[in-house]
Amino acid sequence: MELVETTAGVPFPALDPFGEGIVSLGEDDAEEQDWQERALCAQTDPEAFFPEKGGSTREAKRICSGCEVRAECLDYALAHDERFGIWGGLSERERRRLRRAVS
Repeated sequence: MELVETTAGVPFPALDPFGEGIVSLGEDDAEEQDWQERALCAQTDPEAFFPEKGGSTREAKRICSGCEVRAECLDYALAHDERFGIWGGLSERERRRLRRAVS
């Protein structure tokens, strides 16, 4: 298990923003972890952000709309080609459309 040192110097396991498990940390991950810790999704039920096919994304998008790190989350999803779930308030289909529009 990889540990991350907090600003207080206390090590703790690095969790992904949706509480799905341990994530690997590299050089740039300290910044990523900062926004992940402040994300509203980290304080809610992760199932809302990964609805079953055809399921509603409304609740996840409502939570995202009030999140202070929405832009960082979306940047992360685009940079890491996240294929599933709601990231930065957008579904995978919406992120694909955004990528095409920017290209």
